[in-house]
Amino acid sequence: MKVVVKADILGRNDAAAAENAALFARRGIYALNLLGSPGAGKTSLLEQTLAELGTDLRIAVIEGDLFTTKDAARIERCGAQVVQINTSGGCHLDAAMVAAALEKIDLTALDLIVIENVGNLVCPAEFALGEDAKAVVLSITEGDDKPLKYPLIFKESAAALLNKVDILPYTNFDMASACADIRALHPGIAVLPVSCRTGEGLSAWYAWLRAQAAAKKAAQEESQ
Repeated sequence: MKVVVKADILGRNDAAAAENAALFARRGIYALNLLGSPGAGKTSLLEQTLAELGTDLRIAVIEGDLFTTKDAARIERCGAQVVQINTSGGCHLDAAMVAAALEKIDLTALDLIVIENVGNLVCPAEFALGEDAKAVVLSITEGDDKPLKYPLIFKESAAALLNKVDILPYTNFDMASACADIRALHPGIAVLPVSCRTGEGLSAWYAWLRAQAAAKKAAQEESQ
């Protein structure tokens, strides 16, 4: 019976996600579901991304968190449209929450929307939001064993950013092992070692995002 209940919840979520996806497709907006543990550096990554890409890509952000608007305030200072979703203890965003947030965003002139999900390596991976892709941020301080301990989020993600590489010499994080495990879980995934503090590796992330957004816009124009 528990399986049936879960299937019903996921089924209703998938229906709402499909509506979100159709909206993004009509407008040519690339939607990214950004995942990772608390403290992995998701919001810092967004701040750097907005500073670099904000002049040539029109970007909006949906911030998911249990409580507070601290992350939304950080993004707002970067000049982007932002909507905060507080789940009041819920461990993930769902498609209906995202749909409600989209009603508060001007979608008429957007290239990219990033949905920063609740900090968690488990639940958010199970719930589609209508996104084009997921990207997961893993801080090297979390340990190189995490990809195999939490495989679904890496299997589901199109990109994995290994953040805080500037402190790699001060940890026992095995970069080669982590990269090998991630690629074994998801062949073809983009694995990007980065540092949001120093900027190391971020150029590859910016190029990846630009390419995804351009491809989505081209597909929308071809369909018209």
